[in-house]
Amino acid sequence: MANPDRTRIIQRKTAESASMLANVKRAMALTARINRLTFDDTDEVRALFSELIGKPVDESFMLIPPFYTTGGVDIRVGRNVFVNQNCTFYDLGGLEIADDVMIGPNVSLITSGHPVEPSRRHAGVTASPIVIGRNVWIAAGATIIGGVTVGENSVVAAGSVVTTDVPANTLVGGNPARVIRSIGD
Repeated sequence: MANPDRTRIIQRKTAESASMLANVKRAMALTARINRLTFDDTDEVRALFSELIGKPVDESFMLIPPFYTTGGVDIRVGRNVFVNQNCTFYDLGGLEIADDVMIGPNVSLITSGHPVEPSRRHAGVTASPIVIGRNVWIAAGATIIGGVTVGENSVVAAGSVVTTDVPANTLVGGNPARVIRSIGD
C-alpha cells in the first residue's frame, strides 16, 4: 500500500470495530435515502450528504445519485466539487477532497482493505487516507487506493488504478497508473 506509515489497523471484536460497524449501518440508511432521489433533487441530495458526513457542504457541491459509502463521517469536501453517478467512497481511512474537484462516474475511492498476509487477513481492517488536491479531475471508472495523494491540477485517466502518489500538474493513466505527461495551461 502507498505510504504505509499512515495506515492504521482496526482489529475485529474491539470497541473501534463496533463503532465502525454502527457507522456503516448509519451510512447505508442515509445513502439509501440519497439513492432514491433524482438529478433534480440537488438541494435534498446536498442536505442528506451533509448529514452523512456530519458537516455542511457548500451549496456549489453537486452529487448525482446513486452513491455508495461505508461511513461518511471521514469525508471532507471543498467548494465546487462535482461527484457523478455510481461512485463509491470507502472513507474509513479518511478522504479529503479539495475545491474544484471533478469526479467522473463509477469512480472508487477506497481507503480501507485487509492485511495481505493470509494469517492476518481476517483479523481486522486496514485504513489509509486519500487526499485529492485542488482542481483535480478523476475520470470515469478510475480507482484510487488508500495512502494516495493526488496533487493539484492533475488528471487521473479513465479506468486507471492509482496505487502511488500523483504529482501536481500531471496526467496519469493505466493499471497501475503511471505518469503520462505534465499538464498545464
